[in-house]
Amino acid sequence: MNQGRIWLVVNPTVGLPLFLGTVLVIALLVHYAVLSHTTWFSGYWQGHAKPAAAVTAPATP
Repeated sequence: MNQGRIWLVVNPTVGLPLFLGTVLVIALLVHYAVLSHTTWFSGYWQGHAKPAAAVTAPATP
């Protein structure tokens, strides 16, 4: 491990929860941003589908 000496400065019982807590906060912020800034995502979770496009037959020569 090339950053193994960090545990000589920061105790793992403090550093690991801080690291994992930071990852958790970032993940929650990203999820909140997706849910609050898109118009389609809530409809996707509710099961709303776009209406199917009409299929037309190709013209025969």
